[in-house]
Amino acid sequence: MRVAGVGLSCIDLYENLNCSYPTGNSVDFVIHLSRLGIETSMVSVVGTDEYGKQMADVLRGEGIDISHLHVAEGRTAMFRMDLNGNDRVHKEKMEGVMAHFVLSAEDIEFIAGHDCVHTNFSGRAAGSLPVFKDRGLTTVFDFSTRVNKEVESALPHIDYAFFSYGKEDEFIQTYIQWAQRLGPRAVIATLGEHGSLAYDGTRFYREGIVPAQVVNTVGAGDSFCAGFMYGVFQGEAIQDCLHRGAQVASHVVARFKPY
Repeated sequence: MRVAGVGLSCIDLYENLNCSYPTGNSVDFVIHLSRLGIETSMVSVVGTDEYGKQMADVLRGEGIDISHLHVAEGRTAMFRMDLNGNDRVHKEKMEGVMAHFVLSAEDIEFIAGHDCVHTNFSGRAAGSLPVFKDRGLTTVFDFSTRVNKEVESALPHIDYAFFSYGKEDEFIQTYIQWAQRLGPRAVIATLGEHGSLAYDGTRFYREGIVPAQVVNTVGAGDSFCAGFMYGVFQGEAIQDCLHRGAQVASHVVARFKPY
C-alpha cells in the first residue's frame, strides 16, 4: 500500500509562543499513516526559506518520500496562529509559493504509481481527481467545513469524502446521504466532541470520541481521517474505521502539535 498526500504544505506560526511547526491537511494525514506503517509520499511545494527546510526535514524524518516536494524561490506557505483556550485561531494566511502550485505531468505520473491519494481544495489538485480515479487510485478528499452544494462537481471522483460539522442533526444526515449518492463509497462527518457519523448508501454509522485531556484541537480531523483510512486499508468495517479514527484523534488533541 502506497499513499500520496497532495497539495498544501504550510507552517503554523505561533509568534506569541515563539514556535512553529509544519502542517497542512495532507501533511498531517501522511505523517500519521507513516507512523502506522504505511508507505507514504508528499507532493507539494515549499519555499527557499528556513521554513521550507523545516518542512522537508520533518517529512524526511517521518520516513515520507519527498522526492516530489518541490522547492521554489520565495516563502513557504504560512498561517499566523493564536490560541483561544484550546481552540486554534487563524489570524492570517500567507500563501507564498503555494499560490502558484500546479501538478506537472511528471507529478501526476508519480502519484498514479500509488494506491491512494489524499487532497483537498487548498491543495490545488482537485482538477486532477478524475485522472486519479481513472488510474485506479482510491481517492480521499477532505472538504473541511464546506457542507454546501458547491462541492457537487468533485464528489463523483471521490471514494471517501470527509466533512467537518458541529453536531448530528437532520441537516448533516440529509447532506451526507446526498453527497454519497453522487459517487463516494462512504461519506464521513466528524462532529467535534459529538464524535463522528458515516453513511455508505445503506445505513448510518455513529461513533463517539475517545476521551482525552485536550491541549490543542489542531489536526484532530486530519488524524481522524488517517486512522479511518488505515482501517479501510486493513479491510475493516466502517464502524471499526470510525473507532480507529477516534483513537488516533484522541492522541493528537492531547498534545500541542498535530502529530
